[in-house]
Amino acid sequence: MIGQAPPRTHNHVAVLMGGWSAEREISLKSGAAVAAALESDGYRVTIIDVGRDVAARLVEVKPDVCFNALHGRIGEDGCIQGLLECLGIPYTHSGVLASALAMHKERAKDVMRPAGVPVADAEVVTRRTALERHVIEPPYVVKPVAEGSSVGVVIVAEGANGPPELIASGGGLDDLVMVERYIPGRELTCAVIGDFVTEVIEIVPLKGLAFYDYEAKYAPGGSRHALPADILPDVYQLVRKYTLAACRALDCRGAARADFRYDDRAEGAGELICLEVNTQPGMTETSLVPELAQHAGWSFGELVRWLVEDASCNR
Repeated sequence: MIGQAPPRTHNHVAVLMGGWSAEREISLKSGAAVAAALESDGYRVTIIDVGRDVAARLVEVKPDVCFNALHGRIGEDGCIQGLLECLGIPYTHSGVLASALAMHKERAKDVMRPAGVPVADAEVVTRRTALERHVIEPPYVVKPVAEGSSVGVVIVAEGANGPPELIASGGGLDDLVMVERYIPGRELTCAVIGDFVTEVIEIVPLKGLAFYDYEAKYAPGGSRHALPADILPDVYQLVRKYTLAACRALDCRGAARADFRYDDRAEGAGELICLEVNTQPGMTETSLVPELAQHAGWSFGELVRWLVEDASCNR
C-alpha cells in the first residue's frame, strides 16, 4: 500500500497533452484519461493540446499547476520543463535535468552505470553509418537515441548479412541512433512513485510480436501483464533495487518507470539489464504505472491526484 492520497491544495490544473512528437496519439489518450480523473475529483481542468504557442496559452489560462501528459520529445526531454520553470508554474514528474538525461539513452547509461545499474553495451552513430555496416556483431538493436515508446526500434538478427533498410525510416541519415547489444529473454518493468518502489510486472507481447514494441504497448490485447512477475525471488528484488538506484541516479521525481530484460533461458547468461528509465510513463487504460499503483492500493484517480499535489518547480 502506497499510503493515503494527499488532500487537494490546488484548484486549476492545465493538462498538457498532444504536442508534435512521434508519440502524440498516446499523449492525447493519456491526457484525456488524466483530465477525466481530475474533473471527477473536483478539480477545474483546462486541456491544452500543446503547440508552438504553448507559452502564450499558459499565460492566458493561468493554471495553478500543470499535469504533464506529454510523451516523447519536447514534453519528456526537458524542454517543456524548462519553459514551466521560466513561467513559474508547478508541474508534475521530473525536472529539466532528469528529463533530459533519461530521454537521451547514451547519457542515461553514463549516469546509471556508476550507480551500479547494469546496462547494455552500445555505440552511438549516425543512421547513415548504421545502414552501411554492422557497427557491432549481430544480434543487436538499433533505436533513436532520444525517443520513447519503442518508436523506430529495429532488431537485427544473429547471422544477418547486413543492416535492414528499416533503419532508414523515421529520421534523417545524419540523425544519431544507438546500436545496442540485443538482450534476449523476458521483459520486466518496475516503477518508483515518490519514494515508493512498486512490484514488478512481466510483459508478454502477444500476436507473435518479437518484443514489447509500440503496438504491444498500446494496442488492446497487444500484451499480457503478469503482476507480480513470476521470476526468482532474488532477481525480483534486484529489479526493484536497480529501479530505485536508476531513478535516484537520474534524480527522477513524481512517477518514473524502469524497463529491464532478463535472460533466464537454459542457454542464456542469466543477465538482468536495465534498458531505460521513462520519466513520463503512460497514463492510458493499458499503461503500466497505473496498474502498478492499483496493485499497491491506489486507484487511478488517487494516483493522478498524488501527482498533481506533488507538483512543484525546481524539480
